[in-house]
Amino acid sequence: MTEQAKTAGTATLTYGDKSVELPVLSGSTGPDVIDIRKLYAATDAFTYDPGFTSTAACESAITFIDGDIGTLLHRGYPIDQLASKSNFIEVCHLLLHGELPTAAEYEAFERNIIMHTMLHAQFDRFFEGFRRDAHPMSIMVGTVGALSAFYHDSLDIHDPVQRNISAIRLVAKMPTLAARAFKYSIGQPFVSPRNDLNYAENFLRMCFAVPAEDYVVNPVLARAMDRIFILHADHEQNASTSTVRLAGSSGANPFACIAAGIACLWGPSHGGANEEALNMLKEIGTPDRIPEFIEGVKAKKYKLMGFGHRVYKNYDPRARVMKESADEVLAAVGDPNDPLFQVAKALEEIALNDEYFIERKLFPNVDFYSGITLSAMGFPTSMFTVLFSLARTVGWIAQWQEMMADPGQKIGRPRQLYTGPTERDYVPIQKRG
Repeated sequence: MTEQAKTAGTATLTYGDKSVELPVLSGSTGPDVIDIRKLYAATDAFTYDPGFTSTAACESAITFIDGDIGTLLHRGYPIDQLASKSNFIEVCHLLLHGELPTAAEYEAFERNIIMHTMLHAQFDRFFEGFRRDAHPMSIMVGTVGALSAFYHDSLDIHDPVQRNISAIRLVAKMPTLAARAFKYSIGQPFVSPRNDLNYAENFLRMCFAVPAEDYVVNPVLARAMDRIFILHADHEQNASTSTVRLAGSSGANPFACIAAGIACLWGPSHGGANEEALNMLKEIGTPDRIPEFIEGVKAKKYKLMGFGHRVYKNYDPRARVMKESADEVLAAVGDPNDPLFQVAKALEEIALNDEYFIERKLFPNVDFYSGITLSAMGFPTSMFTVLFSLARTVGWIAQWQEMMADPGQKIGRPRQLYTGPTERDYVPIQKRG
C-alpha cells in the first residue's frame, strides 16, 4: 500500500447464509474500491468481471483518468499542459521518477538516454532473419524480446540499479529499433542515431534520411512527433499495460515484458485504431460522400472509427492537442487540397454538430487526428502502431518498475467461471460410439 491508499469504511456482502465485511479503500482521487481479496476464503465464491472493467488489478501512482469529464493526469499533471509546455524526455523522467526534473537532473537524464541509443553491432544482423515484406510490428515484437540476449548485465529484476539501466536502455533504443523496422520494410539502409539531435529529431532522421543527401529535420515535424510521443506515453491500466504487468508478475525480464506489451498493442482494437480511422477516411474518399456515410453509420451499415473512446465519455483530452499538431503539420507539409484531409475536416465538423453524435458523446479521439498527422509526415499505416509502441514503452516500463517495487506484488492468476463437462471416466477408443 502507498501512503495515499486508506480505508474509507466497509461494504457488507451477503451470500447465502454468510455475511462478509469487505474493506473499502480510497486513493488520492477517483472512485473508491471494494477490497475483495478475502472474498474467496470467506465465501468460497469468486467475482465475475470479463474484461476487468470493474476491477482494480493494482495500486498505482502514475496515471489517473476520469473518463466522464475527460481528464488525463500523469503524476498529477494534466496531459494538455505537458503536451504544450513540456517535452517527451521530461515526461519520461516524470513517469519513471515521479517528479519533473530540475535543470541538472534533466541534463543528466537526457544525456543518459542519448548515450544508450546505439544498438549492439551484432544486433543489425538480427533484422536479416525477417522476410523483406515482414510487418514492422512483427519485427518489433521479435527484436525487443531479443534485446535480453544482448544485455545480460541488466536482467536481475530484484536489483533496482539494473532495473533502472533496463528502463533507460528500452526508452533509448526503441526509436532506433522502430526506425530500423521501417527502413528494413522499405529496403533502405539503416541510419545510426546522432548525439547532437534530440529524441524526436533523431527518430525522424533515422526514418527518413538517406545516404545520397543531407537530411535537415523540419522543426514543425519534430515538435509534432514529440507531442505524439507525449500523448501516447501512458494511459493507465489498458490492455497492453496490463499485459506487461501480468508478464512481469511471473518474474520475466523487462525486455520480454515490453515485447509482450507490443504484441498486445498490435491488436486492432487497441493500437491499430488510428490506422483504421485513416482507412475509413480513404473509404469515404471525397467530402461529398460524407452525408451518405453519416447516414450509414446511423443505420449501423458503416462503422465510425476515430470517434468515441471506451474510457472517455467526454472529449478525449489528448485529441485537442493532437488536433493542433495535425493543423500545424498539414500547414507545413500537407496538401490542403488532398481529399483525405478535406474529408477529415468535413467529417469532424459534421460529427461535432450532429445531435446523433453529440447525444452518444462520439467526439473525435486522439486516433482520428494522429492517423492524419502521421500520414502527412510520411509514415505508412503499417508504422502507426510501431510509433504507438515506441511512445508507450516509457509508460510500460514505469508501470513495470512500480510493480516490481511493490512489496504486495504477486503473480497474476485470474479465476474463471467454468461451464465445461464435469468429471467423467476415460473411454478406450474402441468403445466410443
